[in-house]
Amino acid sequence: MSVHLPPLPPTPGDGYQPAGRSIAATIAEEHQQLLALTHRLVEPGPDPAHGREILVAALSRHLSAEEQYLLPAVRQALPDADEPVAEVLAGDTALLMALRGLTDDRLAMVAQLVETHVTAVDALVQRLCDAATEEELVRLGNRLEIAEEAAPTRPHPGVPHTPPWNRIVEPAVALVDKLRDAVTGRHTQLSELKDLPPR
Repeated sequence: MSVHLPPLPPTPGDGYQPAGRSIAATIAEEHQQLLALTHRLVEPGPDPAHGREILVAALSRHLSAEEQYLLPAVRQALPDADEPVAEVLAGDTALLMALRGLTDDRLAMVAQLVETHVTAVDALVQRLCDAATEEELVRLGNRLEIAEEAAPTRPHPGVPHTPPWNRIVEPAVALVDKLRDAVTGRHTQLSELKDLPPR
């Protein structure tokens, strides 16, 4: 069953297979890394260096990219997706609110919200995989990775969370975030941490 997934550009023709990773593989790997980091921050013992600021940046980018490409694709592909997508969006807003000025006393709550997010989104991704072609999943994976590169690195729960406005507003907000990151020397990449599942 083929899934119509605008605004992806047209493919060159029959037999075309885009390069890149499936959106399912990218999201599964990011979920594993985010869960590993939240568990390390919550467990007794010293936090990983810069772990908290990297968690905030990584989650902000991850949620933004999912909202730009994964959730609209799920709505397109699945006739009964409106309610579960709305629940994911509500959970994302709660998670972004919890990330603002993240403190020790909120880490356990953030870890729980991340686990809830992963469970809900993984179920939607599995259903999307059943409905979409491999080509569509790879093209979506490419779009997701591009969106993450241009996504905010700080939580902005007040900005739009659905297309088309999030695809317009969030890259503009991200420019300000990245300027602040550069000025302050803030750490924002999961790759800066040791002992996380490899990317």
